[in-house]
Amino acid sequence: MNALKLTKEQQAEAIRTIQSYFEEERGEELGALAASGVLDLFMTQLAPYIYNQALSDARTTVNQRMASMEEDLFALERKLPRPPR
Repeated sequence: MNALKLTKEQQAEAIRTIQSYFEEERGEELGALAASGVLDLFMTQLAPYIYNQALSDARTTVNQRMASMEEDLFALERKLPRPPR
């Protein structure tokens, strides 16, 4: 399976977010290299769980929509004429 990847812009934004979090919540100044390491940890260790949960949520939504479409299709069926006696 391919590793989850971010664009350069997304990586830069994630690094800034991590740095901001450490500064605001922990009072620690984190350099770009350290923040990049934290991002790498998240991407390799946590992102697969989040990705799999997103797929599970999408699967549930698709299944619900398919069931609804099946009901709609049954509602469109026409009554069959009775055979003559």
